Amino acid sequence: MRSTREIPPDWKTGFVPLRKSVPYEQPRGPDNGECYHLNPAIVDWAFRLTKDVELPEDEKMRVEREQFASPNARRAPFVLKGDTLSSSTFWHGKLLSDWANDWVKYHTGGKGNYVTTGMEDTGTMQSLTFLAKAGRVDLTRVLVLRTASDFDQPVPGRTAAESLVLNKVGSYTGYDAAIEAAWRVGHVVVEKIVKQWPKFRDRKW
Repeated sequence: MRSTREIPPDWKTGFVPLRKSVPYEQPRGPDNGECYHLNPAIVDWAFRLTKDVELPEDEKMRVEREQFASPNARRAPFVLKGDTLSSSTFWHGKLLSDWANDWVKYHTGGKGNYVTTGMEDTGTMQSLTFLAKAGRVDLTRVLVLRTASDFDQPVPGRTAAESLVLNKVGSYTGYDAAIEAAWRVGHVVVEKIVKQWPKFRDRKW
């Protein structure tokens, strides 16, 4: 990554892919932990199982989401399938949200659609990949659950810097609701598998 104050004027971003010299350089090359595609069969199964789970919401969350123009941003909390961009760098603002969309499209050959931010998922998947190579886990049985506690950009009329002041760990508008949502959705899948373990133990998705 280069500072945005130093990048060439024809660059859209200062983020450069590993082992490349310009943003979004082609050909992209093989994945070395940059991108993971979960087994669609098990993802679809988990989604069907949880898509109607009622998620928590409060008045503060409603007030914030209703300031956005996007229909999805204005929706009450809901369960969905989507792609997560994991990074150890916290980002916030419309320009970095645009970068996140472009970055996901680049690393997925245009197939991915950035939906949520994340941090540890890539590291977890890399560790599981090493274990899979050692014959200890089956990557086709991996599921990833994320919940959203805040928006990655400010509401209209507020600058990214102003919005960032309000986005501190533990003070996100939907922080408590996101933790509760993780339980409400996650336990449905875990409970199903545990109660019917003989059925799922050797199931080939």
